[in-house]
Amino acid sequence: MSNQYGKLYVVATPIGNLADISFRAVETLKQVDLIAAEDTRHVKSLLQHYGISNKVVSFHQHNEDKAADSLLEKLRSGLSVALVSDAGTPLLSDPGMPLVCKAKESGVTVVPIPGACALIAALSAAGLPVTKFSFEGFLPRTSSARKAFFTEKLTSQTTWIFYESSHRILSALQDMAVVLPAETEIVIARELTKLYETIIKMPLSQALERVVQDDNMRKGEFVVIVDGAKKVAQVDGLSAEQEHILKVLMRECSTKTAVVLATEILGVKKKLLYQAALALEKSTGEA
Repeated sequence: MSNQYGKLYVVATPIGNLADISFRAVETLKQVDLIAAEDTRHVKSLLQHYGISNKVVSFHQHNEDKAADSLLEKLRSGLSVALVSDAGTPLLSDPGMPLVCKAKESGVTVVPIPGACALIAALSAAGLPVTKFSFEGFLPRTSSARKAFFTEKLTSQTTWIFYESSHRILSALQDMAVVLPAETEIVIARELTKLYETIIKMPLSQALERVVQDDNMRKGEFVVIVDGAKKVAQVDGLSAEQEHILKVLMRECSTKTAVVLATEILGVKKKLLYQAALALEKSTGEA
């Protein structure tokens, strides 16, 4: 019977400042039989801070499928388990999905213990529209894949957010600057809740310059928030934004392929785009 099973608690932990944890989260971590942590060394500093001595087991992206089965057996036997990530809310670009899915399928009760989340913290202080937004997780690792992703987001009219590491923040912004208009408003939030927390809001071109010039802006963990594309009324020719998208595509592939892709992305008639592409080739001496 499912009421004999233990419960799985998905517990949000601080993203930097150890004070950013709820009373409920602390009590839950004290009461469960087992704590499954992304990095056992990392979480033990938090547990020591709050006087929690419960057993901790490793549960990370490289062992989560196998570990999920083991933890599920413990839950079925009546033990309660708390799932925590290194920082913030588990499953948001962190391990845990296989365990939660298997627990739900097996009739184990999954209890969320809400708290810190870098995504929401950054959004709350961004000053960009938040009525609708999309979270994209971490970007692809290669430049070509990132550019393809940014091209897909060119016409998105809602705010969109991604996470990035210190190793790739500069290259990610450089790729973004190749594809998105220079005046695109973005927010870069780094080291949230920590000593050197920084949140800047400015056009993409200025933000890239800031990151290039300031070594500190290439350190830490990053949340990047991008303002959605502005809706432009359709006219007989292409809008400035549509022409920009076509130019970007023409730089990356043949005119024929660029026109086909632009037709799909923009929903503009192929004939109009082809005429515009020929005009662009002529004006740049590529014809």
